[in-house]
Amino acid sequence: MTFKEGLIKARSHIIFIIGLIVGFSIVITLSKWDIEKEIREKAMVKIEKTADINPAPSSSLTDKEKKWAKVAWKYFEINYIPETGMVNSVDKYKASTMWDTASYMIALISAKRLGIIDDTKFDLRLSKLLDTLGRIPLFDNALPNKSYNTITLDMVDYNNKKTKRGIGWSAIDIGRLLVPFNIIVWNYPSYSKKIARILKRWQFDKMVKDGQLFGAGVDSKGKTVYLQEGRLGYEEYGAKSLLLMGYDLSVAMNYKDFLSYVDIYGIKVPYDSRSPEKYHAHNYVVSEPYILDGIEFGWDLISKEFAYRVYKAQEERFKHTGILTAVSEDNIDRAPYFVYNTLFTDGKPWNCITATGENASEFRSISTKAVFGWYVLYRTEYTKKLIDKIEKLFDPKRGWYSGLYEKDKKPNKAITCNTNGIILESLCYKNYGKHVNIY
Repeated sequence: MTFKEGLIKARSHIIFIIGLIVGFSIVITLSKWDIEKEIREKAMVKIEKTADINPAPSSSLTDKEKKWAKVAWKYFEINYIPETGMVNSVDKYKASTMWDTASYMIALISAKRLGIIDDTKFDLRLSKLLDTLGRIPLFDNALPNKSYNTITLDMVDYNNKKTKRGIGWSAIDIGRLLVPFNIIVWNYPSYSKKIARILKRWQFDKMVKDGQLFGAGVDSKGKTVYLQEGRLGYEEYGAKSLLLMGYDLSVAMNYKDFLSYVDIYGIKVPYDSRSPEKYHAHNYVVSEPYILDGIEFGWDLISKEFAYRVYKAQEERFKHTGILTAVSEDNIDRAPYFVYNTLFTDGKPWNCITATGENASEFRSISTKAVFGWYVLYRTEYTKKLIDKIEKLFDPKRGWYSGLYEKDKKPNKAITCNTNGIILESLCYKNYGKHVNIY
């Protein structure tokens, strides 16, 4: 087939993709016009202006960075389930969420681009996974359940216990999964039909309503309940990939509705003003959504500014206390096994809590994935200090540990899909730039 014949055959797909991009660009442009002036008037702060805080340019990986990427890929070698194409969310734990599945898919793409795996392995793994995603049972026959057993593909709860109906879906997790789907459709179009078959089964109209994202759960009477999902940072990040599909996420993408600021070491850090008491969800300010927005989408005007403030406040904490700081949510290697290390939540700066809001300050730590994300985005003297601190924080046969505890300076030896996936996509970003070209 000639190049011309190929273009003719693919013309409907090309027109569809162009339509999505044009629509998305219009939405983003209008939102910028509306929000930029208000934010600048509401929160002038004495830090670098947006024009002066562009991310560092792409550059080839050093030999040491290539080694780091190969260590991260080790996780996906030992936690791969060949029968289903899935990868465990935590080392040896046979379950995964859609968020972790997305992290694995972007890690797979990054490993191919960085030359860690060859085309044959890439094709085998990606084809198997897409086939699996095309046949997994769905919650209420509508959307992917929050968690699946990676071997049986049964819908399970967060303790990996089988549940026939499922426990609901996460709109943010599904939004993240659409990021690698977009990368694949653009860069590896031979897999587009498999992705189309997956998406055809999913009822997005149940998840996207009135311009917002809605997750689903099951109440005590077994009834499906729908709750608005996402807070500042994660809400906008989760909405972007759905915007690419042409859905109205105008409310979710509107940064200003619940926008407030807290002064942390002279930095006006943005946070979501919705209280957990009223809205039944915590408003964590963490690194991860801003890092992912930067390395995957390249930031919009506002997330670029907010990301810098989130980063800068952590650098300022080091300057004032001598404590190296890079915080995000993470699995930990002891009970309660998952905590949110935050810049700000529930009215307190540098608060560390569990998912239910209980104090977990003894588990405050440097997050390995946050270190790598800030390191590739800014490459400042401070991010160099961070990477030097954690550069040996791995098991060469299993992957990177999740972090380093502040209290006793010991490693947090939880090894996860998300940490190792974000490390791989961060290093791929350093070498090639953002993963999705939408701006």
